[in-house]
Amino acid sequence: MNLQLKNKTLSVFSLVMINVIAIDNLRSLTAGAEYGLALVFFYIVAALLFFIPTLLVTAELATGWPNTGGVYVWVREAFGPQWGFLTIWLQWIYNVVWYPTIFTFIAGILSYLIDPQLVNNKLYMIAVTLAAFWGTTFLNCYGLNIASWVSVLGAIIGTIFPMVLITGLGFYWVYSGHPSQIQWTWHDFFPNLTHAHNLAFLTNILFGLMGIEMSAVHAGDVRHPQRDYPRALIYSSLIILATFIFASLAITLVVPAKELNLVSGLIEAFAIFFQAYHLSWMVPVIAVLIILGSISGASAWILGPARGLVMASQERGLPAVFVHENQKGIPLGILAVQGGIVTLLCTVFFFMPSVSSSYWVLSNLTAQLALLFYIVLFAAAIRLHYKHATVIRAYRIPGGQYGIWGVCGTGIVTCVGAIILGFIPPEQVAVGHVVYYEAILIGGIIVCCVAPFLLRTGPKKAISLELEST
Repeated sequence: MNLQLKNKTLSVFSLVMINVIAIDNLRSLTAGAEYGLALVFFYIVAALLFFIPTLLVTAELATGWPNTGGVYVWVREAFGPQWGFLTIWLQWIYNVVWYPTIFTFIAGILSYLIDPQLVNNKLYMIAVTLAAFWGTTFLNCYGLNIASWVSVLGAIIGTIFPMVLITGLGFYWVYSGHPSQIQWTWHDFFPNLTHAHNLAFLTNILFGLMGIEMSAVHAGDVRHPQRDYPRALIYSSLIILATFIFASLAITLVVPAKELNLVSGLIEAFAIFFQAYHLSWMVPVIAVLIILGSISGASAWILGPARGLVMASQERGLPAVFVHENQKGIPLGILAVQGGIVTLLCTVFFFMPSVSSSYWVLSNLTAQLALLFYIVLFAAAIRLHYKHATVIRAYRIPGGQYGIWGVCGTGIVTCVGAIILGFIPPEQVAVGHVVYYEAILIGGIIVCCVAPFLLRTGPKKAISLELEST
C-alpha cells in the first residue's frame, strides 16, 4: 500500500493545472461574448448541465480503467468494439473539422500584424489557414516532440496569460469609469429564452468546456483520489469558468455584440484597450503570443487523436493508409487523410457569405460532432455501472444508481438539446440561405458518422486490453 502511494505523486495543484491547460482556450471567447452580460447565465447553465457531469463521469471511468486506452476502451467495454471504434472516430473527426477554425483564428490574429482588413479577405484566410495547418502537420511528420514543459509554457504565455491580461484590462476599464457596451442589469443577465435564435451560440459555449476526459486519465495518479480528485475538480471548474466568463465579458465591454467578429474579436478588443491606455505597441506583442500559443496547442492535437485512431484501426481492419507509420512511429497515412479533409473543408469559405459565417458553420459542426461523442460517453458510463460493477473505482459518482442516472441523464439531454439548437442559425451571424446552412451541418454529420462503417476492408485483429482496477 505504501509503495502504491509513493508511485502516485500528482498533487491537487498539479491536477488543477492539467485541467485548466486542457480546457482553457481563446477561440471560444468570442462565441460567449456574443451574448453580452447573459454569457454569465449561459456559462453557469453549461457548467451545471454539461461540464460538471462530464467531470464526474470521466473521474469515475478514469479511476476504474486508468491505463487501458481511455474513452475508446470505456465505450468498447460497454457496447462492443464497433461502438468503441465509432467513438474514437468521432473524437478524431471532430478535431479534424476543428482544425480549420483554430488556424482561421490564427490567420485572423496574424492579419492584425499585416493589415486588419485582411480578416475579411477569403483568399487570404484560406491561404494562411492551409499554410499554417500543413506546415504544422509537416513538422509533426518528422516526429517533432516538444517537451511537456515547453507545451505547458506555450499554453501559459499564449493562452492563460492573454486571458488573465484581458480580464485585468476589463476590470480596470470598469474601475476607471470608461463607457461600457453592456448594461449591468438583471434584465440583461437573463436572456430571452423564448427566442430560439438567442440560444444558437450555446453549442459553442459547451464546446469550449470540452476536453476534460483527456486529463482525467491522471486520476489514478493522485495519492488520495476519493479526497483529492473531487477537490481538484472543484478548483479546476472555478478557475476555468472564471477565466472564460471574465475574459469574454472584457470583450463585450469594448466591442458591441452586433459588430463583434467571431474570428478577430479578441485581438480587436485588445487593440481598443491598448489604444485607450496608450499601449498600442502591445498589440503586435500580444498577437504573437496568441499565435504561438494557438499553434502549440493545435500541434499537440494534430498528432494526439491520430495516434488513438491508429490503435483502433489496427483492431478494426481498416485500409492500410490508416495504419501506415514512418520509422519514428508517426501515422503518416492518417495525417495525410486528415490534411485532405481539412483542405476540402476550407472550401466552405467560398460558399458562405463571410469569413465569420464560414468560421461559425465549421465551429458549429465541430461542436455537434463532439456532442455526439459525449452522448456515447455518458451512455457508456451508465452501462459500465451495471456491466462491470465489480471493477474498483477509486472515485465513484455519489448516489449509486440514482447518481449515475441523474448525472449521465442530465448530460445526454443537454447534448441532444444543444445539437438541435445548433441547426438554428444565430441572428448575430449572417449565414446566408438557411437551407445551405443546414445542408452543410446535416450532410457533415451524416458523412462523418457513416464513414467509419464503410471503411472496413479486412479482418479485425485481436488486441488484448485487460480490465484494470485501482
